[in-house]
Amino acid sequence: MTSTAKAEPVAHDRRPPHLTYVIFIAATAALGGFLFGYDSAVINGAVEGIRGRFDISSGRLGTVVAIALLGAALGAIVAGRLADRLGRIRVMQIAAAIFVIGSVGSALPFSVWDLAFWRTLSGVAIGMASVIAPAYIAEVSPPAYRGRLASFQQAAIVLGIAVSQLVNYGLVNLADDDQRGSLLGLEAWQVMLGVAALPALFYGLMTLRIPESPRFLISTGRLDDARRVLADVEAEGTDLDARVAEIEHNIRTEHRSTWRDLIGGRAGLLPIVWIGIGLSVFQQLVGINVIFYYSNSLWQSVGVDPEGSFFYSFTTSIINIIGTIIAMLLVDRIGRKPLALIGSVGMALSLGLTAWAFSFKEGTGDDIRLPDTQGMVALTGAHGFVLFFGLSWGVVVWVLLGEMFPNRIRAAALGVAASAQWIANWAISQSFPTLSDWNLSGAYVMYTCFALLSIPFILLWVPETKGKALEEMG
Repeated sequence: MTSTAKAEPVAHDRRPPHLTYVIFIAATAALGGFLFGYDSAVINGAVEGIRGRFDISSGRLGTVVAIALLGAALGAIVAGRLADRLGRIRVMQIAAAIFVIGSVGSALPFSVWDLAFWRTLSGVAIGMASVIAPAYIAEVSPPAYRGRLASFQQAAIVLGIAVSQLVNYGLVNLADDDQRGSLLGLEAWQVMLGVAALPALFYGLMTLRIPESPRFLISTGRLDDARRVLADVEAEGTDLDARVAEIEHNIRTEHRSTWRDLIGGRAGLLPIVWIGIGLSVFQQLVGINVIFYYSNSLWQSVGVDPEGSFFYSFTTSIINIIGTIIAMLLVDRIGRKPLALIGSVGMALSLGLTAWAFSFKEGTGDDIRLPDTQGMVALTGAHGFVLFFGLSWGVVVWVLLGEMFPNRIRAAALGVAASAQWIANWAISQSFPTLSDWNLSGAYVMYTCFALLSIPFILLWVPETKGKALEEMG
């Protein structure tokens, strides 16, 4: 799947005639990001219920939680080709249908193995949605509004995380603070996973109300349909015939990057590709998704009651939203590198405090606790970590990956960097249950070290892209 990266001389900075409609289109497409965030975090509320229901080891539990990420990698790979063959809207609808099926299956598993299968299927759907949404938004947005409309995707992801935690909190309260308590004839954790089908169904229905991408319409020869869409989304006064001709010319002449284009340098790949991989990997190695996938188990492992653990999971999601809003306001003002550095320093300090607090863990079995002072430090450190991540690496990495690669390799390089991110996410998510059994404080020391290592990585190798045109990246 491709998107235009060249300057668009026929576009105007004036307001589109139907700006509200353009916002509606972008917001509907961003529901794919909402599903991404919702499914990524909904498992958080089900972890202990799954462990108890199937009596599985920490290693196997990590597999069930993380396997959706491997499905997401597969979905991200196939989404582009499907979108070029079937259209952007059709791929959104396929992703919504797969997500509904995966969510219902996850709610009604016979064993841990078919639960893993349904989780993988849901992962395929979120991988597809994570790719198609930003591409579609870029293709229907007027250039003057593209940056703001593209930010809907990240906002939808963090909103999806927060809503999933709020729903989980409500359900566990209805089940008398027991993830295995009875709800609607099922255990509470099953209902948590099944409820995810509702936003997916809504997403699928809403896609019936938005138009196909004009770029896809032009690529399939449907020029009149493309003009009608462009008339609604382009700035007032745009020459629609010239705009159609420009897109048609770009489709015919653009370079479709391949893996071969990435080869070069002494390390096998071009240096800029390694920097992209490094950004993606560091974003995950600091352990951010441990918070979103395991925070309920994490807090319960240090003596917090189930209701309290669900509440803290929800509050960290709100902090994540606040951090994301701060990043959206600052990323074009102070630049990508300064914001990333602020985040790295803040994350290192917060993670270090959390690791210190967890080293005071006392007791065994069901009688585990933290002293009051260390418990408060752990909560403050975890929330601070999420805030600094949200206002920096959560947004900055995606901005940099979209800007830093030269035009001729952008698509392929983004694919490699995104794959590296999914794999690193999987590795951290898979390993955390075993690491926390071994030494919870030690796990957080490791994440602290990665946050510290990201500082020289930014200073020495990450380029500043603020204020530069895409054509300047070489």
